[in-house]
Amino acid sequence: MSAMRVLVSGASGYVGRVVVAELATAGHTAIPLPGDVRLLPTLPGADALVHLAGLGRVRESFEDPVRYYDVNVGGTVNLLRSAPPRFVLASTAGVYGAATLGPVTEDVPRAPANPYAASKAAAEDVVGWAARAGRVSAVALRLFNVAGGGDRDDTRVVTRACGAASGRLPAVEVFGDGSAVRDFVHVRDVARAFVAAVERPLTGYEVLNVGATPASVADVLASVARVTGREAPAVRRPAHPGEVRELRADTTRLRALGWAPRHSDLDDVVRDQWAAERARAGGPRAEGV
Repeated sequence: MSAMRVLVSGASGYVGRVVVAELATAGHTAIPLPGDVRLLPTLPGADALVHLAGLGRVRESFEDPVRYYDVNVGGTVNLLRSAPPRFVLASTAGVYGAATLGPVTEDVPRAPANPYAASKAAAEDVVGWAARAGRVSAVALRLFNVAGGGDRDDTRVVTRACGAASGRLPAVEVFGDGSAVRDFVHVRDVARAFVAAVERPLTGYEVLNVGATPASVADVLASVARVTGREAPAVRRPAHPGEVRELRADTTRLRALGWAPRHSDLDDVVRDQWAAERARAGGPRAEGV
C-alpha cells in the first residue's frame, strides 16, 4: 500500500494518539484536525479521514441526548461535506443493544439502548448513505471494550480495577455475580484496525467489528490479582434488570483484511494498564483522556 495523507479527528484522545502512531508505523502521514468538528471549514487535501472525535459516555448521554446527537451526528455530517475519498468512522458495539448470545456478527440488527449508542448508529447511517451516493468509500468500526495503553477513563472496568488495586480508587462495583461476558481489545489492536480500514480497497461501505478477548468482570479481577499480586477490592451490587449476559465480537470480516489481535490477551492488557497505573498513582489525580 502506497503512503497516504490521513486526516485524524480526535487525534489527541486515548484512541487517537495510538492511531496516529500506528499510521506512522505503517508509513502514512497522520494530520491531526484541531477544533470542533461541527465547525471546521473545508478540509485540507488528503487521501483518507479517520473520524474519532465525539462524545462517548453512556450515563452522560441520558442527561443531554441533544448534545450527543449534535456532536456525534452533526460533526460527522460536517466532515462528510468535504471528506477525502476514504472515510473511517469510529462507532461502538453499543449499537447492538441486548444482542443475542454467541459471537455477534455485523448483520445482527441494531438496537441501541442509550442516546450515545443511538447517536453513533445515526452517524453510521449518514456515512453509509454518503458511500452509497458515491461521495466516499467508507468503513464503520464498531469498537467493543477498548482497554490498556494507559487508559485514564476510570469508568472502564480494566482501568477501574487497576486503580482499585493500587489504592487510587475505591472498590470496584460488581453487579450480580460478575459473570456477564464482554469483549476486550487492546487499544493498539484497535489502532491497527483503523490502519487496516484506511488501507482497504476503495469500494462502497462496510461495517466491521473490533474485538478480541471475551472476559467477565470476575475474569478481569482475577487477572489483576495474577498480574499485580494485589486483590482489587470489590463491592457486590444487585444485577441490573435485563443485563446482557454475553456480548462477544465476531471479527471474521476484519480478519479478512489481514488484521489479527497481537496485544489483547487479558493478562497482557492488565499488565500494560497496571504499568501506567503505578505511574499515575504516584502523581496527581489529574483527569483526562
